[in-house]
Amino acid sequence: MLGINDPFIWLGYLASILSALLCLVYGAYHWRGGDEEQMVKSSAKKAATQDQ
Repeated sequence: MLGINDPFIWLGYLASILSALLCLVYGAYHWRGGDEEQMVKSSAKKAATQDQ
């Protein structure tokens, strides 16, 4: 198939493609996840400075 007879080469290609797809899915799922954590930290920092 396509001149590649070794199944381990096909496994390498398949693993590379699957890992790239997994990275895309993970990135799309967690697209804006970091903003919430940063908002909480900045809100806590504002509250701490207002209390002083």
